[in-house]
Amino acid sequence: MKKNFALIGASGYIAPRHMKAIKETGNELVAALDSYDGIGIMDSNFPQADFFTELERFEDFVGRWDREHDDKIEYMSIASPNYLHKSHIRLALKNGAHAICEKPLVLNPADIDELKIIEKETGKKVYNILQLRLHQSIIDLKERVAKELAQNPDKMYDIDLTYLTSRGKWYFESWKGKQEKSGGIASNIGVHFYDMLCWIFGDVEENIVHVKTADTNAGYFKLKNATVRWFLSVNYDYIPEDIRASGMRTYRSITVDGDEIEFSGGFTDLHTKSYEHILNGGGFGLDEAYGSIRTVSTIRHLSAVGLQGDYHSFCEKVLKK
Repeated sequence: MKKNFALIGASGYIAPRHMKAIKETGNELVAALDSYDGIGIMDSNFPQADFFTELERFEDFVGRWDREHDDKIEYMSIASPNYLHKSHIRLALKNGAHAICEKPLVLNPADIDELKIIEKETGKKVYNILQLRLHQSIIDLKERVAKELAQNPDKMYDIDLTYLTSRGKWYFESWKGKQEKSGGIASNIGVHFYDMLCWIFGDVEENIVHVKTADTNAGYFKLKNATVRWFLSVNYDYIPEDIRASGMRTYRSITVDGDEIEFSGGFTDLHTKSYEHILNGGGFGLDEAYGSIRTVSTIRHLSAVGLQGDYHSFCEKVLKK
């Protein structure tokens, strides 16, 4: 049966994936909200959807729709700036809709505790897009690791995580470049990788930051069954020369005990898979989000120690010896 959706945040990079997911799961977008009014992408998805640039008018529409229609707005998708997620999730729940929120769900663990209370008050659920849990290569890795740990529960894996996605000067003028709004580099581009690693190898037991600049974060985790050297950046200069020579502006790599995990493809369909998972009675809720949000919040408050201990080799690109 077709479900009605509303969308908060229609103009950003990730919003088209939410629109595509709503459409490909056979559902309807009845209203969208964004402070920016040039949303041409809606014409190829839901041209008949009502559109608002003011929160008050959007909320008034949602309330009237539910009073005047038998087919209520059951889900509200949230792809707004990170620092607004908690408020927009609250708006969804208070208006009788389940919330499907882009990562990072919120900026701090205490925000999750608050949302748990509102879930109980309203009877509505919060779902987080943790799309890597649905990527087949990652599922295969989790199954492999689970079998190995069943035979050797004390096994420790050695992992390097490298993610570089170059951004222009606009990035630092936008909310994404403001730590108080995005949560910083780790929250903005790393949170789903941290979630994936903890999902497979266990919770973070030690957290060290080696590099913390406006465009780069890097550090070290000790998980229950792995040690992780990680490096995240939006600086094009740190992308390996052979990757740049091929014209690519993004570099993504995860090695486990020296072996590369191939998961470069299959990303564009993961939001649709996430929506299917939710609509079929699954989905990842507040409890699943807690570990990665606690991790990025800790990173935000740690000071960088520099080139000490077990650091990622790319750190030397930033901090010259």
